Amino acid sequence: MKVGVVGLGSMGFGMAASLLRAGHEVCGADVNPDAVARLRGLGSAEWGPVQALVVVVLNAAQVEAVLFGPQGVAGQLAAGSVVICCVTVAPDFARAMAARCQALGLHYLDAPISGGSVKAADGRLSIMASGTAEAFAAAAPVLAATAEKVFDLGDSAGAGSAMKAVNQMLAGVHIAAMAEAMTFGMTQGVSPARFMEVIPDCAGTSWMLENRGPHVVDGDYAPRSAVDIWPKDLGIVLEAARAARFAAPITAAALQQFLAASGQGLGREDDAAVAKVYARNAGLTLPGDPA
Repeated sequence: MKVGVVGLGSMGFGMAASLLRAGHEVCGADVNPDAVARLRGLGSAEWGPVQALVVVVLNAAQVEAVLFGPQGVAGQLAAGSVVICCVTVAPDFARAMAARCQALGLHYLDAPISGGSVKAADGRLSIMASGTAEAFAAAAPVLAATAEKVFDLGDSAGAGSAMKAVNQMLAGVHIAAMAEAMTFGMTQGVSPARFMEVIPDCAGTSWMLENRGPHVVDGDYAPRSAVDIWPKDLGIVLEAARAARFAAPITAAALQQFLAASGQGLGREDDAAVAKVYARNAGLTLPGDPA
């Protein structure tokens, strides 16, 4: 299958590499030419007509630009092609994009992803998908190459994004809670290393704790998932909650910590760097920080 991947960050690049391993003809596009060159080194093709377009950019504005902006590719796709949007967006936005694609004779799969960069590179993502039966059928080869689990959440766009909002509520809260608990432990004489020896085998653990905690222990904040993703994602969650007249105070508190981290210049660091907010407020020195 001829597949185009737009957005070659840690998730998009891993998906593109998985598609190549599965034998598909893949072309990639990104604002960073080094990412495109890296994919070309794995055997990708020059950009050209595709049967499936996988969109893995940062936010809704970029999705709209990729599809319908001055250089948008939606109008270049043949009728019957499928757009697979893997970006965390509001459910209403997903529905709007699906309608605009349908008007051009294109299928649209609302397909946000979860699992992190390692699972993306291994083709073992979880994909929360919704769309027509025809969209699922057109996207099937891409889903098979990139996902370990595909959740069919219904026959119309928006349901996948709604589920992703639920996931992001938990994920963002869990990262902030990990950071809070780890730095609280330091005030009680529990080092980050000892914290990670014990808590993953106790009831207080979570996937995010086990995934992000080692970054703090190692003092390694190379961005697998950056701090600045969370003001966007938790903002989507809180906007949806507001529209539903649903109070989400724990999510709001977590958002404030990510905003504080971004305001301290940590926005491009790994999201585990939210621990630095707690550490600085308490006068603590994290691993890797100058004493």
